[in-house]
Amino acid sequence: MKRVTGHDHAGHYHGTPFDHVILAHDERHLRRKVLTLSQGEQILVDLPEAIAFGHGDVLILEDGRMAEIIAADEALYEVTPRDRRHLSELAWHLGNRHLPAQLEENRIIILKDHVIKAMLEGLGAKVAEVTAPFQPLRGAYHSGHGHSHAHDHHDHDHNHDHGDHHHHHAHD
Repeated sequence: MKRVTGHDHAGHYHGTPFDHVILAHDERHLRRKVLTLSQGEQILVDLPEAIAFGHGDVLILEDGRMAEIIAADEALYEVTPRDRRHLSELAWHLGNRHLPAQLEENRIIILKDHVIKAMLEGLGAKVAEVTAPFQPLRGAYHSGHGHSHAHDHHDHDHNHDHGDHHHHHAHD
């Protein structure tokens, strides 16, 4: 199995990739993984640190061949605001929840999530289902998949007084 020893961004490389691999957005965050190309060859990605690849980026194999990364079509929501100011407001609400979002000139694309859909509709946005490649802003993923920051407010439930101090002494 050939190893991937380098990579390049869409539009920067010269030459023609010999094959491609179709990956969903959460599979394009690669550090060490075996990928199967569309024609069946397996390659080993082994990078010093994780990289979030975009559509059209290439992986360069040790023999010099290149495999192109194609963004898979995914089931997404297209969020349409009333105007640009509304777009900023919606983007703020999504960013506040650390949700990966693809921000465009006049719409926002997010992963399907009915709770978020209801929230956005409550804020006055139109939400429609679309199938398209998802290319969220890279800033949304620092490194690794540690989503711990989203979950740390659940550990502080305050019902730890098991020694219930309110035993009303039985009145004989």
